[in-house]
Amino acid sequence: MGKDGPPETVETKKAAPMLRSFASVFMHADAVDVALMVLGLVGAMGDGMSTPITMLIASRIFNDVGSSPDQLKQFRSRMNENARNLLILAAANWTMAFLEGYCWTRTAERQSSRMRARYLSAVLRQDVEYFDLRASSTSEVIASVSSDSLAVQDALSEKVPNFVVNTTMFVGSYAVGFALLWRLTLVGLPSSLLLVVPGFLYGRILIGLARRIREQYTRPGAIAEQAMSSVRTVYAFVAEGSTAARFSAALEESARLGIKQGLAKGVALGSEGIAFAIYAFNIWYGTRLIMSHGYKGGAVYAASASIVIGGSALGLGLSNIKYFAEASAAAERMLEVIRRVPKIDSESNAGEELARVAGEVEFKDVEFCYPSRPENPIFKSFSLRVPAGHTVALVGSSGSGKSTAIALVERFYDPSEGQVSLDGVDIRRLRLKWLRAQMGLVSQEPALFATSIRENILFGKEDATEEEVVAAAKAANAHNFISQLPQGYHTQVGEHGVQMSGGQKQRIAIARAIIKSPKILLLDEATSALDTNSERVVQEALELASMGRTTIVIAHRLSTIQNANTIAVMQSGEVKELGSHDELIANENGLYSSLVHLQKTKESMDSEEVDGTRSTSLMRQSSSHGMSKRLSTASGSITTLSIMGNDEGNGNNTELKLPVPSFRRLLMLNAPEWKQALMGSFSAVVVGGIQPVYAYAMGSMVSIYFLTDHKEMKDQTRIYSLFFVGLALVSFLINIAQHYNFGVMGEYLTKRIREQMISKILTFEIGWFDSDENSSGAICAQLAQDANVVRSLVGDRMSLVIQTASAVLIACIMSLAIAWRLALVMIVVQPLIIICFYARRTLLKSMSKKSLQAQSECSKLAVEAVANLRTVTAFSSQDRILRLFDQAQEGPRKESIRQSWFAGLGLSTSMSILRCVWALTFWYGGVLMAQHRLTSKALFQTFLILISTGRVIADAGSMTTDLAKGADAVTSIFSIIDRKTEIDPDNPEGYKPKNLEGKVDIIEIDFAYPSRPDVIIFKGFSLSIQPGKSTALVGQSGSGKSTIIGLIERFYDPLVGTIEIDGIGIKTYSLRALRKHIGLVSQEPTLFAGTIRENIVYGTETATEEETQSAARYANAHDFISSLKDGYDTWCGERGVQLSGGQKQRIAIARAILKQPAILLLDEATSALDSQSEKVVQEALDRVMVGRTSVVVAHRLSTIQNCDLITVLEKGIVVEKGTHASLMAKGPSGTYFGLVNLQQGGSHH
Repeated sequence: MGKDGPPETVETKKAAPMLRSFASVFMHADAVDVALMVLGLVGAMGDGMSTPITMLIASRIFNDVGSSPDQLKQFRSRMNENARNLLILAAANWTMAFLEGYCWTRTAERQSSRMRARYLSAVLRQDVEYFDLRASSTSEVIASVSSDSLAVQDALSEKVPNFVVNTTMFVGSYAVGFALLWRLTLVGLPSSLLLVVPGFLYGRILIGLARRIREQYTRPGAIAEQAMSSVRTVYAFVAEGSTAARFSAALEESARLGIKQGLAKGVALGSEGIAFAIYAFNIWYGTRLIMSHGYKGGAVYAASASIVIGGSALGLGLSNIKYFAEASAAAERMLEVIRRVPKIDSESNAGEELARVAGEVEFKDVEFCYPSRPENPIFKSFSLRVPAGHTVALVGSSGSGKSTAIALVERFYDPSEGQVSLDGVDIRRLRLKWLRAQMGLVSQEPALFATSIRENILFGKEDATEEEVVAAAKAANAHNFISQLPQGYHTQVGEHGVQMSGGQKQRIAIARAIIKSPKILLLDEATSALDTNSERVVQEALELASMGRTTIVIAHRLSTIQNANTIAVMQSGEVKELGSHDELIANENGLYSSLVHLQKTKESMDSEEVDGTRSTSLMRQSSSHGMSKRLSTASGSITTLSIMGNDEGNGNNTELKLPVPSFRRLLMLNAPEWKQALMGSFSAVVVGGIQPVYAYAMGSMVSIYFLTDHKEMKDQTRIYSLFFVGLALVSFLINIAQHYNFGVMGEYLTKRIREQMISKILTFEIGWFDSDENSSGAICAQLAQDANVVRSLVGDRMSLVIQTASAVLIACIMSLAIAWRLALVMIVVQPLIIICFYARRTLLKSMSKKSLQAQSECSKLAVEAVANLRTVTAFSSQDRILRLFDQAQEGPRKESIRQSWFAGLGLSTSMSILRCVWALTFWYGGVLMAQHRLTSKALFQTFLILISTGRVIADAGSMTTDLAKGADAVTSIFSIIDRKTEIDPDNPEGYKPKNLEGKVDIIEIDFAYPSRPDVIIFKGFSLSIQPGKSTALVGQSGSGKSTIIGLIERFYDPLVGTIEIDGIGIKTYSLRALRKHIGLVSQEPTLFAGTIRENIVYGTETATEEETQSAARYANAHDFISSLKDGYDTWCGERGVQLSGGQKQRIAIARAILKQPAILLLDEATSALDSQSEKVVQEALDRVMVGRTSVVVAHRLSTIQNCDLITVLEKGIVVEKGTHASLMAKGPSGTYFGLVNLQQGGSHH
């Protein structure tokens, strides 16, 4: 059951189970929720009915107005009564809409939070096997806790009520239509299909196109991603230009699809003009009915309007169905987990408890394999007895089943055969929670939760007192360091415990295990990740803790377990040797002895290496080698961020000034498309005018219904019907023109911006890429998203703004010309309508944003719990996690209560004010007509023209939030385009050498990496590299070998001092010209997705076939390439994954040779290879180095014995230099001699 499960099942059994599965959305409702939903349903239905009822009242008003105010007395009172009816309707509508908004929002939050809690508790109840079998489980849980429950919440709070409102409106409108004028409504019924279908079709097409555009962007996206992630290679081979060219070629197709999308959008919006055509038919048929059947004009208008309104409502309502499908799929996914009962159920209370536990553990003939890898058995028949109160150590190579034994004791898994027993009782018969309470587990990577130290220790025993906590911490040797922290036990440990060093985390984890006072202590490599100092302290703590307890210890470092009562040596799932340290060491050919010897030699090596690294590398503060990688990245990023902070101080002031000219600049970037801009803007103005013109015609039409002369009525009707048909056509064509033209503008702008950005980014210095916020992912996201935002800014926003402005202007001018008194009153109340619609839109937007923020806290907790599932299970702290989760949901809950009030009030006010405006207009219109200051025709026209503009403005207004987003994107884009690079690669004044001799002098330089300025790599360092000779750099890691190569390539500039090539300062060269003469082969060769040939000629695109092949021959690569099926046209795959390491290296060497470089830089070119490939690659290198200046960095000293000069570095200082022979002659006092010996000693084993 992967990620693809649900959608397919939904497809196959759509109809009946659709309802069943949709019911699963409401699974988590209690009585209150049911009540809220019933009220909400009533409200939504009432809200939906309000429009049809308005039409009913309108038909009476139109009849009263149309039959002219000659019966004066009656006319005024009739108009007042109509206005009063409208006000009553407004009040009713307010109540209904409030119920709809409040109840649904409230119940949605209640149900989804209950759902989240249930889901999380179900996840925490699952056994470890469940997570092993689903590799993506953590991400799945996160997705479910956040997005799945949000999908359900969204469906309940917005989509369900929306669906009900629109469906009611559809039914209601047709009911009113049939009541008023059944003949017209019956004939008009089929036309509702015309309103629904086009929207659906184009929606489909647009979604399809959007998907294709996304897929299409992956090609240029991949090019950009590769260039950004291996920017050093791009620079070293001067391939910036060709990369940008490939990028822009790949964008062509996206632009074409985007223009298509604009066209489709125009067609979709244009087809809404069908409504005008339907009106044309209704008018013609309506007049016939008036003439032959004597119907009233108001009824005809109301019925024909009802047909159109009902049809549109149906279309809107149906658009919610896909959300229902999504929500029910999400709910099903969550239910599946909630209903699953795990094999090893931690919630079940079945099973017995032992009165007193001695703590004897025994494995009897256990067979076991991990459920995720059933074909690899771990234990075939494993037996081991751990006597009560003894310490047994398990040692052996990795994969021999040591940790598996502990997992079986904790009952994370059950053995397939045999049994694990505690005091002679099979542990499967014991109650799980009780069993786990008897054991304390300290694992290799201690999982801490992001709360305080005290809370973390309390995971072991929830009701422990302050004294117990301190006692446990003292026993774990942790009390001292905790009390030195400023907040003591209340110090936050940070996510995954990043604020603590490895040793501190381990000791907290030990305290957590001890506070249970377990009978059995399980230590899984509890000290392996620590440096010697912490290890000693933790080791003492452990030995204290295991006094008088049954202890099972796993250790890689044998020195830590010499005091164990028994040592069991395991190999491939069996115990091979058993005995105490002294007994086992006596057998010299035994496994244990060989393990001990191996470690002794390795440790002598390690200790030297550690001393070397310690001084230079900030990253490894608290560790030797294996300190959890997580810490290193965390501390790394913390330092980089603090540094970025300082740099930005001066950068920020300039950035704030950017947005002012930015929009004008954007338009200037669009200058080449001025024709499209003109046509698009013209179309937008026309589209804006269509609405008022239609309203004007409609108004005149209503007054025609009340004419007495039939012949005139016929003539006028013919004119107006044709006019409406024409309007439908014009609307269709002009919409297409508008969206097509703006689409073209937007697409070309996006393409241009992306091209400018990538060619600009490829001039930045490497230091810029090193800083965290410019990681390749971040840059690519910016290329993808920001440019897209800008497109919608130009395409959609601009056309919308022009269209709205034109609509508002035309409407106001027309209505003021027709009836200025009435128009003024209506224009004054317009802002009310606008504010209501706008507030409603933005409220909904900001609300969903807030609930998302509140969600993130909860998902963080869930993620932590799932990531540390074994710890949670081992300490049975599911309830505790759920309590924390409940607290985290407290915030969102309060927020949501506020929100549901807002939702209710916002919705109800905006709906009822609209009705009040109607009432006001007709009342005032009636007053003016009674005074004979206004004809009925003018009243209809003004009313219809202005009532629709409020809507238009509000729609445009709700876009302004996107405008703000757009402004941010524009700023960020221009901040990249305007950034000045520190190291300009294309200095036109620079010296462009025809060829180089290759003499390199590094003179008195100081250097530190810009991302870690406090770690000085070189101070006053000098080195000269002779032309035509090969120089080797050797030394510990962190001694600055690779840094020298980076400086010669001028990826970085030194802080002080100069680097000269052929006696000329490196800064006076034109950098790209200089790099053409330098060939670089790095440790991890970066190949780009493309053919092998493309990779070899990378940066030297002009090379002929012969040159390519001879370069490959030189690099020892020609043979293996020609043996491949497609030869040089073989596809390398993303980053060259299709090739082996040795093959990649040789292609990289061929690529470097093809340039015919004067200087060749080899940065550990063979270190990543096995001995076989290494020999081949080494031959290639030796052949290439002849007669060229070459600088070689190597860890394996055997590879550089033939170099002309060997330079030994230590901590950024040259310690010795000379040939291999002269350095070896120094004997044991020499550094080089020591390094060589170490390596040879190491390779004996």
